[in-house]
Amino acid sequence: MLTLDQARAFVAVAEELHFGRAAARLHMTQPPLSRQIQKLEKTLGVTLLLREPRGVSLTAAGKAFRDECHQLLELADRAPRRAQLIASGQVGLIRLGYTAASGFSVLGAVLARIKEAVPGVAVELHEMVTSHQLEGLRNGAIDVGLARPPFDLEDVDSAPLLTEPLVVAVPAGHRFAGRGAPVSAEELRHESMIMYSPDQAEYFSELVAGLVEVRADQVTHTAAQILTLVALVGSGHGTALVPRSTQYLGMPGVRMLPLLESPPDAVQLHAVWLSTSTNPALHRALPMLREPVDAGPPMQ
Repeated sequence: MLTLDQARAFVAVAEELHFGRAAARLHMTQPPLSRQIQKLEKTLGVTLLLREPRGVSLTAAGKAFRDECHQLLELADRAPRRAQLIASGQVGLIRLGYTAASGFSVLGAVLARIKEAVPGVAVELHEMVTSHQLEGLRNGAIDVGLARPPFDLEDVDSAPLLTEPLVVAVPAGHRFAGRGAPVSAEELRHESMIMYSPDQAEYFSELVAGLVEVRADQVTHTAAQILTLVALVGSGHGTALVPRSTQYLGMPGVRMLPLLESPPDAVQLHAVWLSTSTNPALHRALPMLREPVDAGPPMQ
């Protein structure tokens, strides 16, 4: 097996093309260096050097071996420093899970914060619903998530990133579209409603149910993703309640108005991570992830 000492010895000879000068460079005498190279050639079973009266020259195999040894020594020189950087969290990888809705609300700001905190760290993105994020934290698939509460998992720490109200999304031609006042829950009792799937979007389904009473005969469609609800609104299939940050989608044919009954912090999004995580890069980025993200200006 090739050792680093053998690689350094051969590179010295290959660059100096002279055993005497190479030995001086390595702070050793010439005879043990010559024996070391001969032993290396015997081990490899190839001739690396052509011995000449005034020095040596490289065979084709010797040139290729010199290049490989250069790469090996460069890796060996970088390895300790890289290990130090990884241990300090200055380089490495953070695997981040995020919900589809957080992709158009806070994800960009979170990535910018991580880049500012640890510019040498790569971020690997995984779109996941909250339940899958919690499972991913448990099995080590992700390091941090952007998820909806509650978080019923041992050793999970969290910090609120974004709180915002629910708003009413209506088709552009709807009778509410041009008004300047909020829409009330009572007014929505007479509207066709697009609702969240209670199985696949439990968080939003329960949130809406707690603010607005919607009869079964009002529901035209149910969907799991906010983007789907808004698209259906734009196509004229009914009215929906969505987080205020949905306005940043700029979906054509949709107008959004405040919901009278919605508190300003009705919708919550948190950064979540395991307190037992051993990822140094994550711990270096956490101070930035504990700070709330600006929810943007209120709706007019």
